[in-house]
Amino acid sequence: MMTAGTEAAIPPAVPAKTPPKLNPVRVHVPESPVEERVHNFEEIIHPYTLEDAVLEAKRCIQCRRPWCVEACPISQDCREYILKLAERDFDGAARVTLRDDPMATTLCKVCYHYCEDACVVKKKGVPIAIRQLKRSSLELGKSDLVYVAQKPRDQRVAIVGGGPAGVMAAWELGIRGYGVTVYEQEELLGGLVLSIPSYRVTDREVQEDLARFRDLDVTFVKSTKVGVTLPAEKLLEQGYAAVLLTLGTPLHRKLNIPGEDLPGVVPALRMLLDLHHGRPAKVGKRIMVIGGGDVAMDAIRSSVRLSQGGEVTLVYRRTEEEMPADREELLGAKEEGVKFLWQKAPVRIVGSDRVEGLVVQRVELGPPDASGRRAPVLVPGSEETLPCDTVIVAVGQRSDTTGFDSDLDLRVTAQGWVEGKGPDLMTGVEGVFAAGGKSVVYAMAAGMRAAEAIDGYLRKKKGEAPAPRPDPFGGSTPFHLPAGYAKANWNPNPTYGKA
Repeated sequence: MMTAGTEAAIPPAVPAKTPPKLNPVRVHVPESPVEERVHNFEEIIHPYTLEDAVLEAKRCIQCRRPWCVEACPISQDCREYILKLAERDFDGAARVTLRDDPMATTLCKVCYHYCEDACVVKKKGVPIAIRQLKRSSLELGKSDLVYVAQKPRDQRVAIVGGGPAGVMAAWELGIRGYGVTVYEQEELLGGLVLSIPSYRVTDREVQEDLARFRDLDVTFVKSTKVGVTLPAEKLLEQGYAAVLLTLGTPLHRKLNIPGEDLPGVVPALRMLLDLHHGRPAKVGKRIMVIGGGDVAMDAIRSSVRLSQGGEVTLVYRRTEEEMPADREELLGAKEEGVKFLWQKAPVRIVGSDRVEGLVVQRVELGPPDASGRRAPVLVPGSEETLPCDTVIVAVGQRSDTTGFDSDLDLRVTAQGWVEGKGPDLMTGVEGVFAAGGKSVVYAMAAGMRAAEAIDGYLRKKKGEAPAPRPDPFGGSTPFHLPAGYAKANWNPNPTYGKA
């Protein structure tokens, strides 16, 4: 019973149930029901509640050797932010996340979570939902932090390309005290991210990430294509101490088969970019998508939504097991009714005034080729015609090197991006570097490595020793790999030779 001057007793909080040390069962990640999501481009995966995030974080057994961190191309210390979530230190979790990853708001939506593939818990059940917990750290903790630059170094670096590699490099150099100018040919920043459908990520996430750059000496110059009117080498003459080319892969690869120029044949990349910019992207009711990578996955799932009840089929020349696309995206496509034709190769597209069908031929897989993958071999006499009114081509992309001098001696990888040939990613022109990667996070890792090389190059010219990344929030403790880290995670050649 209450007396004068007293307050009602507040019952103690009921502590969240702590799961056993190695709980194989993941806390369910909320998703929109299939029957609802196929009718729109609204977000599919939704955030954890606070209690679910804490419960999932407590499943992490905090391995002495952080296998998850070693698997991350940018060495994100996910073990640490998961621990802070488990301890309900949400602000601390957000700070750790943003300390290592300047594109965290974007990446927590689109990363293919290589960390989860390496999770020890996976051996007994479902790995920790590391990407989902990254999102929780930002949504539950204070994430409107601002990056702080070290003492200005009075040198400016030009970056060509405002995609993940360019943004990561700009951050890495910006917090080290360099002035940075990023030249982007499109009207929006994001590069590869711009081709990802809005049910996965939107411009809002990219803008939230870039807002944290506001106190860095980083300038973004959009709608400016370096190469044709402004040669990369000329940037050095304009006073830039170094130049980094992060050209991405904005050009689609063609099939080079008869009928590819018929109306109704659509490059997947163009369709996805049109969707992102709010331009009409028309497809028919019987759609064939050719390819097996991540762009193909985005194309088929977008086609399901655009066709509203149409029949969408993916044609891939290898087996399901050899498909390079993310398993999560493949499962989502299956749930949404996409059909799959394995070991079929397109040989021609038929039609009079527009697409009427796709002729495919059965493929057998022979011995491994130079890339280590089994080489596809067409089976004579196995052709068949698949009726369709739309063919979407998603067989890869490549960089646009128009206007870039041959003196740069750029290396073009099998997946289409350009790199410098030297171990430090420098091109044939001193002071000009080039880098790229196969996915958003791999591109970020390439930008990080290139920025470190540029910093080392410029410091060496001044007679200074290499220096680690400083604390991006202005603290005195520089970047260091987490305790127990046992190996370098950077593979400079992750995808050469792969289709």
